[in-house]
Amino acid sequence: MKKKILIHSLVFSPDGVSTAYLYNDIAVGFKECGYEVVVLTTTPHYNLVQQELNKQPLKRCWGGIFYKSAFHGIPVYHVPQKKFKNFPARVAGFIFLHIISFILGLTQRNISLILSPSPPLTIGIVSILIGKLKGAKVIYNVQEIYPDFLINQGNLKPGLFLTVLKSFESFVYNYSDAVTTIDDVFYKTIISRFKTPSKLVVIPNFVDTDIYKPIDNDKLNLDRSVFPDTQLLKIMYAGNIGHAQDWDPLLETAARFINEPIIFLVIGEGVAKEKLEQLVRQRKLSNVQLLPYQPRKCMAELANYADLHFIFMNPQMEGQGFPSKVYTIMSCEKAILITSGLNTPLYHFLQNKNCAFLITEGSSEKKFVEIENILKKILADRSILKKMGKNGFEVIQQSYSKTAVVAQYIHLGNRLLS
Repeated sequence: MKKKILIHSLVFSPDGVSTAYLYNDIAVGFKECGYEVVVLTTTPHYNLVQQELNKQPLKRCWGGIFYKSAFHGIPVYHVPQKKFKNFPARVAGFIFLHIISFILGLTQRNISLILSPSPPLTIGIVSILIGKLKGAKVIYNVQEIYPDFLINQGNLKPGLFLTVLKSFESFVYNYSDAVTTIDDVFYKTIISRFKTPSKLVVIPNFVDTDIYKPIDNDKLNLDRSVFPDTQLLKIMYAGNIGHAQDWDPLLETAARFINEPIIFLVIGEGVAKEKLEQLVRQRKLSNVQLLPYQPRKCMAELANYADLHFIFMNPQMEGQGFPSKVYTIMSCEKAILITSGLNTPLYHFLQNKNCAFLITEGSSEKKFVEIENILKKILADRSILKKMGKNGFEVIQQSYSKTAVVAQYIHLGNRLLS
């Protein structure tokens, strides 16, 4: 009998966000290695790309209590979920998600392994309960550290709710059969929270190097009315426009270079986009262009279209997450402009790789000045970017390809089941 893995994730195809892409590839990797794979997730609600929805239609089941689709021959169960604006609706939707996920998980036969990524913490609890009842091993993957992320965001104060979340975290870490985290900084942050530290292992995220690779500018299949062939220095951010990013450096830098041959491209959606659009209009930043999410098939070409990518981390949250887009940018031979503290996963990963400009200044003015000096240097000699891009590309090829990292998950699963 084939070993069977249940991948239980908040997001999965056809949702178009980085964690979904990551787990799409992990699911296919397990299938290619002989596992029977089934996915338990939500209906797409983060990044809705109509082309992806058309390719993977969802079939209504049980009167709409859940939906079903197929991804590369893998059955995918979707529990309805939306981005509700009011708090009671969000709570009700969240409770519904967990109850139906638990029931659907129990309907699966012969599960031997369950893999769940954070967030949320509670998805790990549901996975553990399913695992105990079905006799399956459970792997919990820490992509973001909760409740630390919420505390640093300023959305969580000491009190009963924080105590409950910390107890959830302890339960998930100590009742999972294995826990993976993506970085040594994360590892050092949470290792003391384990009763059995050997459960915790580091498995980094990865990039599909078959998709994300260097492409010559004249071979890019982009809408040239939106992405024209231009001699301007193209500086891009593509991803979630939220609170984890610090948008002040972008606005200030764009203002300082308003009359220089530079265009700043921000591509994506998120809770901070409307505010960012207002600030761009107020400051009359004609050199900042905001665009909606693009289909995944365009992302590699967009990465190649830019001359330089930027990631400006919010100082309150920079220690609890790692933007997986870093891998895709490096895989496309592009340099990155980063603002981040010293003791963060992002800085730890990039500090010795000579593929990114790392700005660690805490003072806003010093940060702005350093960014300004870097861009002036690039405008004087753009060959700097090519050298840095090649350095990053070599790092990805050696250690962070999809094949190398998925093999680590499969090895961990096989070890737990042996």
